[in-house]
Amino acid sequence: MASAVLVAAAAVATVVSVPSAAMAQNRDFAYVTNSSAGTVSVIDIAANRVTATIPVGLTPLQVAISPNGTRAYVTNEGSNTVSVINTLTNGVVKNIPVGMGPFAVAVSPDGARVYVTNATAGSVSVIDAATNGVVATVPVGATPSGVAVSPNGGQVYVTNLNSDTVSVINTADNAVVGQPITVGHAPVGVAFTPDGARAYVADAGASAVSVINTVTRVVDPNIPTGTGSDPDRVVISPDGARAYVSVPSLNTVEVINTVTNQVTTAIPVAVSPFGLALSPSGNRLYAANNDSDNVAVIDTVTNKVIGTVAVGGHPLGVATGRVVTDDPQSRVPTQIRRHKIRRHYHQKIRQSQDG
Repeated sequence: MASAVLVAAAAVATVVSVPSAAMAQNRDFAYVTNSSAGTVSVIDIAANRVTATIPVGLTPLQVAISPNGTRAYVTNEGSNTVSVINTLTNGVVKNIPVGMGPFAVAVSPDGARVYVTNATAGSVSVIDAATNGVVATVPVGATPSGVAVSPNGGQVYVTNLNSDTVSVINTADNAVVGQPITVGHAPVGVAFTPDGARAYVADAGASAVSVINTVTRVVDPNIPTGTGSDPDRVVISPDGARAYVSVPSLNTVEVINTVTNQVTTAIPVAVSPFGLALSPSGNRLYAANNDSDNVAVIDTVTNKVIGTVAVGGHPLGVATGRVVTDDPQSRVPTQIRRHKIRRHYHQKIRQSQDG
């Protein structure tokens, strides 16, 4: 009897001592590229504090997180590479060579492909996320600076800064579809509405946002963002009701009602906001303030800045995601439970021996 209980005790102890899914937690984080520091700051969204600083390549510009939250992809303009970060360990697992001057990055909805604009080369590198290798290079317009994948994964929109156009790539064959779409001067950021019906393009040189009907490929309307403004990045709320546009020259983030396509408010932040990202729930907006070395945290209900987080030098890009973490706090209940199980079976062993 004692030997049977000993075997059971050993089996249970073995099971609970192996790290399990219960020890891993899904938590919301923001990854911020520090362009002059060559690093990425990791912000715990719940606490609004930096929990890690990751060395990457030279002049990291933009960042995107995979849909499953396991990888972050960082474009390093000065290294002509993309750093792949394991979000569990916050370590770089590979630096992928791409074209000259990698700038923007986006991940397909299924996580299988990563699209990188090479601003100097005038191309888009297509990366296989499983192998971390470039599988295609697609020529586009002059100085591609923004990229977004449609919600159904079928098309990629690429803004061409010095061509005043948007190139459309078919993801099935990595070929450009038709003629580029003419937008305003110096387009930079681009984002799709959740239904994929429209794409919003920030025209930095036109002080406007172009709204593209993705079926007709016609711009209608063109939304003014104010005299002297240089809209840079754009993100869309999860419900599709609002578009948020960073305006570095005015130190603001503008909010557009996507029903009326009118600017409804301008949120003052710090100096030179560029990158924008919404929290997974959509209740917070993060703006990377390039000349303030911090990230503004905005409440999307009140449209007020509720905090700032200091990061590295000249933050430029920001992306948020729900990532898997191995929080030491999550191990405490497991350790306590293991101790109780062992004590329980030791008592059982003693009882069987006494009997």
